[in-house]
Amino acid sequence: MKKSGVNYCCLFLFLFLLSSCQKKGPLYIIGISQCSDDSWRAKMNQEMVHEASLHNEVELVFRTVEDDTEQQIKDIESFIKQKVDLIIVAPNKAAPITPVVEKAFLSGIPVVLVDRKILSDKYTSFIGADNYQIGKEVGNYVASLLKGKGNIVELKGLDGSTPALERHQGFNSIICRYPEIKLIFDTDAAWSGDSAKVRMETALTSHPNINLVFAHNDRMAMGAYTAAEEQNRTNGVYFLGIDALPGKNGGIEQVLNNKLKATFIYPTGGDKIIQLALDILQNKEYKKNNVLYTAVVDQNNARILKLQSDEILEQQTKVEYLNKKIDNFMSLYTTQRYLLYIASAFVILLIGFFIILFLAYRSKNRLNKELEKKTLAINAQKEKLEEQRDQLIALSKQLEDATHAKLVFFTNISHEFRTPLTLISVPVNSILVDPKISLEQKRLLSLAQKNIAILLKLVDQIIDFRKYENGKLTLNLSRNDLKQQLMEWNESFAEVAAKRQLQFKFEILSSSDFLLNFDLEKMERIYFNLLSNALKFTLDKGKIHITLDRIIKNDKDWVEISISNSGKGISENDIRNIFERFYQIDSRMAGSGIGLALVKSLVELHKGEIGIKCNPDGMTIFTFIIPAHLERNPDSYGSKEELSEKPEQLQEEARLSIPDPFSDENKYAKDKNLILIVDDNPGIRVYIRSILENQYAIIEAQDGEDGFKKAVKYVPDMIISDVMMPKKDGIELCNQLKKELSTSHIPIILLTACSLDEQRVAGFESGADAYISKPFNPDLLEVRIRKLIDNRRRLKELYEKSLSFENSNIALNKLDNSFLERFRKKIEENIADSSLSVEDLGKSLGLSRTQLYRKIKSLTNYSPNELLRIIRLKKSFALLTSSEHTVAEIAYDTGFTSASYFTKCFKEYYGENPTDYLKRIKN
Repeated sequence: MKKSGVNYCCLFLFLFLLSSCQKKGPLYIIGISQCSDDSWRAKMNQEMVHEASLHNEVELVFRTVEDDTEQQIKDIESFIKQKVDLIIVAPNKAAPITPVVEKAFLSGIPVVLVDRKILSDKYTSFIGADNYQIGKEVGNYVASLLKGKGNIVELKGLDGSTPALERHQGFNSIICRYPEIKLIFDTDAAWSGDSAKVRMETALTSHPNINLVFAHNDRMAMGAYTAAEEQNRTNGVYFLGIDALPGKNGGIEQVLNNKLKATFIYPTGGDKIIQLALDILQNKEYKKNNVLYTAVVDQNNARILKLQSDEILEQQTKVEYLNKKIDNFMSLYTTQRYLLYIASAFVILLIGFFIILFLAYRSKNRLNKELEKKTLAINAQKEKLEEQRDQLIALSKQLEDATHAKLVFFTNISHEFRTPLTLISVPVNSILVDPKISLEQKRLLSLAQKNIAILLKLVDQIIDFRKYENGKLTLNLSRNDLKQQLMEWNESFAEVAAKRQLQFKFEILSSSDFLLNFDLEKMERIYFNLLSNALKFTLDKGKIHITLDRIIKNDKDWVEISISNSGKGISENDIRNIFERFYQIDSRMAGSGIGLALVKSLVELHKGEIGIKCNPDGMTIFTFIIPAHLERNPDSYGSKEELSEKPEQLQEEARLSIPDPFSDENKYAKDKNLILIVDDNPGIRVYIRSILENQYAIIEAQDGEDGFKKAVKYVPDMIISDVMMPKKDGIELCNQLKKELSTSHIPIILLTACSLDEQRVAGFESGADAYISKPFNPDLLEVRIRKLIDNRRRLKELYEKSLSFENSNIALNKLDNSFLERFRKKIEENIADSSLSVEDLGKSLGLSRTQLYRKIKSLTNYSPNELLRIIRLKKSFALLTSSEHTVAEIAYDTGFTSASYFTKCFKEYYGENPTDYLKRIKN
């Protein structure tokens, strides 16, 4: 008691602390790979951080390289390995970065390219300025500034980066139109101010007459200006850059300081990058190419832009300060909360400890008193058990006599069964050959005939078992080829084995002949019982292995037959008792429990032996031997014709051969719900039909393949299917129907003898709505069908009232939600088209007119035409509220053929005409 109480308290304390310490992590992790860490990219990173701080579900992971392409490739590989949710990349060079970006994209990680592109379209989205357009704008500005003539030096970005290439191409496309503007010097300055200064010194040395310097960013422009200033050659030379960054030493300040003639805004767009990334991650609409626009900054607007940027920087500084304060407060709050939790837990533990001590003391006293009582009770019980032992010995003898009497009665009553069964069988056979009876009557009589034969076989088995116990069962030996007989008997089980995908193997281990004396009928019973037992306990796709051999045992020649099957194996206790009469390994399995006892009796009647063993791998092996030279009665040796006759075989999986009277062309009642029954056993189909045909319209299918075709053709309201069927089993059928657009909404009941939990799980995983085991209660089946149809009806009424497509995922599967959304979008995309028809909608969705009608009607309780009209009316209602258009214009904009028809429909749906509605909302 004390130990148990301590355990409970510790468990409570652990759960308490665990719940209090849980911290919700980020929902999305975004990896960012920057090609450099210049001031322009630092501003972009800062904007991304600020935007991400507004979204608690986002965590940013930055990786920055110093124009090192190899390191950038490694960083992106690291993001792929970490399986981040999205990667943002500013490629250093297009060609080397392209393969690793494609790898990330093909692995399922969205990739957003920033500022620069790659040499492929295998990325999710691009955001950045149009570098080609910036180059053209610079070219136009230069042509205007130089008035169509002059010498130009161009300092380009890193060779191989797409911005440098596109800016040069755009710039060159303009100045090439002016013959008197000469590009006297252009070089790669690698986006660096120091590199630009060195390149400018070379240009100044080589070219004494320079009118303008165009650098691909402000840093390179300032590097060129510094080189010219050191040589006193800044007068008469215009310096142009790109970026127009705010702040100290930024491009805007350099324009105000008259060092740069102009700079062009190259927007960083960090906030827009994060917004685009969230749209992608949240499956919202987004564009693949997102262009950020530019503008020139010169003396005319530089001061205004500087004032605005200084104000923004000041506000950002305040926001950062407030964020730090909030973080400090949250940290303090978290610490105090944890201390409170720990103190509370300690107090609870202390209280629990004192309660345990008190309970332990009370428990000790109570246990001492109970032990004294139990000691006295045990002594009394011991005396009583000794008395009962003597009574049990006497009762055991009485029970044995009673069991013998029951067996005698059971055998006698089994004899009595044969007479009424025979009297039933004769008129059934007589009526079956009458050509006047209907197909339905013939089907039912054939079902009765089959079950009469099964009952007669069971009665014969019971009688033979009782004969053996009384010593009256004799052998009727004849000379037969045992190998040939086993091969013929195996054919009776071939269909069942194939349907269940069993590895069924028959192997002959000896080259000797197997022509010997045995009772053909009794050997058949032995073999059929053992093989049926193996089939019953072998799971689908399992193994059954049969061997036939000649062996020498105790200096005698024997024939050995071994039947092994895979499965769960048999326990030691079951092996000891398995040949006892009425003993069953699993009481849930069908059977009388005398099959294996009869097998043992018949083997011993042949002077043979039978045994069982179970391997560690789960293989169960039944082995029996009979003498190869058993003496026989010469009178029992039959003729060749007699030996060739084979007793009638009753197979568990046999089918009735009567044709199905319910053809596809038959009309079913339109005012009843339509139910499709799929089962390879005609008897089961007839039985289910007899239960349901008064309430529902019924169609049938003989296997899963036929069932799928009829489900697509008729789109029934309910499907009842067996699991084990040829061509396509019930699980496959259910999977296929739930993935098919026209049938995904249909409720499915799996009706089968497979009752294991694993099989039920497989059934529900395939999308089944119910799983009922055979034998089933007809009332249970009827109630389950009625409730599933009622649920579907209530769902349709819900849609009829609300027409809320957005909330459809509450009750529908993903495929049906997607279908309704596509249907709505098709209508909205073509809402102004008055000629839009149900046929057009069906073609665009891949369904026929009939399939579309049944699908929409079953999901929303509206016909497609009604739903089309309602969506038009809802759109017109919104336009009346939000636009200044006339009623007639809105009518035509929403696809109505005339204003009068629109007014009529509007009034029917909303209770007032559109003109009155407009007056009312304006007032």
